[in-house]
Amino acid sequence: MDMIHELLSKVPLMALFIAICLGYLLGKFTIGHFTLGGISGSLIVGVLIGQFDVPIDTNIKDIFFALFIYCVGYQGGPQFFAAISLKTLNQLIAAFMMTLLGLLTVLGCAYFFNLDRGTAAGLAAGGLTQSAIIGTAGSSIANLDVSEAAKHMMQTNVAVGYAICYIFGTIGPILMVTWFFPTIMRWDLRKEALALASKMSGGKVILEPGQFNAVKRVDTRFYRVTPDSKAVGLTTLEIADRVTGLAVEAIIRNGEQIDMDGSTKIESGDVVGVTGVVKVFEQVPNWMVEEVTAPEGFELIEENRDIILNNKQFHGSTLESLQQVDLETRHGVFVSQVSRAGRDLLVAPSLELHMGDLIKFTGTTNDLNRIQTMVGHHVTSAPITDFVFFGLGLAIGMLIGLIHFSIFGVPVVLGSGVGCVLSGLFFGWLKSRQPRFASLPVGASTFLRDFGLAVFVAIVGINAGPQAVSSIKEYGMTLFGLGVAVTLLPQLIGFFFNYFILNIKNPIEACAAVVGGRSSNAGFAGLLDKAGNATPVVTFTVCYAVANVFLTLWGPVIVGVVTKNAAP
Repeated sequence: MDMIHELLSKVPLMALFIAICLGYLLGKFTIGHFTLGGISGSLIVGVLIGQFDVPIDTNIKDIFFALFIYCVGYQGGPQFFAAISLKTLNQLIAAFMMTLLGLLTVLGCAYFFNLDRGTAAGLAAGGLTQSAIIGTAGSSIANLDVSEAAKHMMQTNVAVGYAICYIFGTIGPILMVTWFFPTIMRWDLRKEALALASKMSGGKVILEPGQFNAVKRVDTRFYRVTPDSKAVGLTTLEIADRVTGLAVEAIIRNGEQIDMDGSTKIESGDVVGVTGVVKVFEQVPNWMVEEVTAPEGFELIEENRDIILNNKQFHGSTLESLQQVDLETRHGVFVSQVSRAGRDLLVAPSLELHMGDLIKFTGTTNDLNRIQTMVGHHVTSAPITDFVFFGLGLAIGMLIGLIHFSIFGVPVVLGSGVGCVLSGLFFGWLKSRQPRFASLPVGASTFLRDFGLAVFVAIVGINAGPQAVSSIKEYGMTLFGLGVAVTLLPQLIGFFFNYFILNIKNPIEACAAVVGGRSSNAGFAGLLDKAGNATPVVTFTVCYAVANVFLTLWGPVIVGVVTKNAAP
């Protein structure tokens, strides 16, 4: 044991990665339909490793939590701003009710079990997983008209209560939203998340990793030109003019690909490669007659290019009008997708275009260069992170976190959690409106989100481990049991209040309202893991912002309402 302690003390980051490794391994085990999950597993293993008294700088925890919460906001930014309306009023009420139920449960436990002010505040801080209560309650205790010894004892009890109750306070919401509520309501969260994502995307199917749409809007096929073909003697540009939506991209003559331009004429015996909108190919046999396979080893390189519409000439016009510009410019270029504010639109001739729309064109490099000069700016399709805006976003989030104010004399600090999620929301929305800026690829943001949370939870467990175990030994299981009650009862009552009274019945939104109303980051991470996409973000963010403020306020309220002082 001494050897392990010495090793981990010399290399404390080893303890962190062991906690994540074994935690996620533990999280893979299932009992029936219940899976613990990597987040809960990392917390539990972290507590066990914490018994070796491993010193890990808490700044590391803060850094990775900031990365996690910023990416959460970034991924949900477009949907969040689109959802802000009177529709979110019920979510605001749900968040406040959840915090109020938590306060009432704590006060009830303090009354029936004769808890002192410090222990009651610690019960709230741990059971409701709001560490800010430690600070606000401690400040209120310091202003009480009691002896200094009593003040010190109650402030110590705040920390002890937090340490005892925090572990289950963190695990409880995960269990409720990933197992208990889905089980009793017979919900498949992954299925419901896909359905909600489809609804939020206007009915488009949301593809899972590895999936792709096999139905093509634009395709390339090859035809042999026979002597009686109508195409014989026509130039490639004349073909494009007579068959709208089609372009000759290659001509193979006598087994060799020839150089071509708009004036090149089609000859009998040519194998012609044509690209076009799929529905147009039914007209091609009238011109080329015989479809053939591409010659062995032949390559025809084309490109998908995202271009932001910034030409005012086309603002308010239809997609059809864009496709009817002069033939020299549009030749060989096809619109395969149009996105607005992060949402894909139905590509139809009547689609009205707006400034800032992201249009995906398909064609050869030379053809795309012509259309790009007319339409707008090219946005690279490469998965590259814009570190200028990434760093700026996190810096602004930290700055927002410094904002503090008072409500009825109670000091409230937003904190880096609220600051970074708000900043992430803004920059995620900015990326959807101006795709040239603030790029953070899905793969990168998902990794930072998941790994950031794993590191945060593992360090919480490692740092809380020694105090949690010693406190439980000293104070028995009573306070732990009360922490379980404070963790579970508000969620149970709040969930059914939200479902039946506030009519929050979508499974993803109902669960997100629970973890958001408890300001439970670990519970939210567990829900994200089950959902497999960012659909819980909007509801969680709305509820989280409200809950974070009110839960912080409850520290002084508890100290004021509970009248028992600790005996020095």
